[in-house]
Amino acid sequence: MNRGMLTGIAALVILPPANVVAGPEKYLNKAADWYRGKEAARIAANVLSYQSPEGSWPKNIDTTAAPYTGEPPKLRGTFDNGATTGELRFLARMRQATGDERYERAVVRGLDHILKAQYPTGGWPQYYPPPKTYHRHITFNDHAMVRVMELLRDVGREDRFAFVDADRRKFARATFDRGVQCILTCQIKVDGKLTAWCAQHDEVDYTPRPGRTYELVSLSGAESVGIVRLLMSLDEPSPEVVRAVEGAVAWFESAKLEGIRVVLEPDASAPRGRNKVVVKDAKAPPLWARFYEIETNKPIFADRDGVKKYARADIGSERRNGYAWYGNWPQALLETEYPMWKKKRLGNK
Repeated sequence: MNRGMLTGIAALVILPPANVVAGPEKYLNKAADWYRGKEAARIAANVLSYQSPEGSWPKNIDTTAAPYTGEPPKLRGTFDNGATTGELRFLARMRQATGDERYERAVVRGLDHILKAQYPTGGWPQYYPPPKTYHRHITFNDHAMVRVMELLRDVGREDRFAFVDADRRKFARATFDRGVQCILTCQIKVDGKLTAWCAQHDEVDYTPRPGRTYELVSLSGAESVGIVRLLMSLDEPSPEVVRAVEGAVAWFESAKLEGIRVVLEPDASAPRGRNKVVVKDAKAPPLWARFYEIETNKPIFADRDGVKKYARADIGSERRNGYAWYGNWPQALLETEYPMWKKKRLGNK
């Protein structure tokens, strides 16, 4: 399997909003001298304090803001919501700029955790060691596995990770390749045609799996976008990768929802006094649902009771207004990125 760099991120978001807390990632584009300064050292000390005994970091916490004062065994690291990958990227920059071995040790420990966490089938859970809950499944949800794979790709080829020993970098490349094969195997076929991916897949047999009670087994109109971008970033993609991309793009086109718009209307009974409503609008740009029923390609929705509905209006106010059920996630991919990728690929033949 060939490896490659991800293309530049489009202006439109890849994924629906998650509970991502701004942390180390906001410090990744500083000048080299900044990482040698006092502010960077203070921030790095805070980040180091949050590394769990296993080597990962917790989510939904700004690990740069203040030092962790609790007991280390209580830290629950994860790959969800940008956790762990952001901290490792920041500490790698600190190591590159300062040569400080504390940062190197932390990065290597975190990298070893990621390498160890990969399933034999090639995917990653949200947490490692994996629990018995849905968090054990191969997790594409909220970009988790793609973020991990992006990091491994960079460890294997970028100069900023040159301090990592050659054997680990080689293993990172091989682990990335196994992740790509996992992605290809997970892609769902409907009536013999490749379509998209579920937000979670079984860690043993690759079948689509549910997440939280309102995240049903489905084709994902959101997570699948990040997966396709990763596949399109591969140098000299194999015929299997090309088929996967083209199948997913065709599915995005078939899943496009036109003539509707999501608006906020005043509603005293709704959270924050407003309610999200779907209205008809012939001039509205296309939208995609977060989840599609695999058998019918119809958008599906659910409350926390897990009962499938076919209209967002049929679920309660809390989930209706508290989750990203619609978005424009594939729009830039379809309009700009895929045509450029296809032109470049054909031009290289």
